Amino acid sequence: MPISERIGSHLKRAEQALGATKAAVLKPSGLTVPQYAALLGLDENPGISAAALARRCGVTPPTMNTVLKNLQDRSLIERTPHEWHRNILETRLTEEGRAVLAEADERAVRVERALAAEFTDEERQALIGLLGRCVDLLEKVRP
Repeated sequence: MPISERIGSHLKRAEQALGATKAAVLKPSGLTVPQYAALLGLDENPGISAAALARRCGVTPPTMNTVLKNLQDRSLIERTPHEWHRNILETRLTEEGRAVLAEADERAVRVERALAAEFTDEERQALIGLLGRCVDLLEKVRP
């Protein structure tokens, strides 16, 4: 099968282009895409564990621990022992983390809006539906 007919190849190219563009727009904020994703996940789920955040961000727990350590070193997050499960650290944004996230998110949202503007409402909904079908099939056939 030629590469031009492989849907996975087209998905990968789109993912790489989106990642590279987001990396470029986040650079002035001093964040990497994984750091931005972690801050966004923490904003939506204050107190989430590193393992749960890793699952939400699609990275391994060791990778997430590195991301969180770097964010903590910059005072963008704080990690405290869970009230009942002392071996689990709850992670939350600091005020500085919220400010950095707000600025970075403004940049990232511009990319998302520009991407969305390339499609009509019907095309966007169709694309979202088609990508969802891709995910459903791939999760079903995964060994």
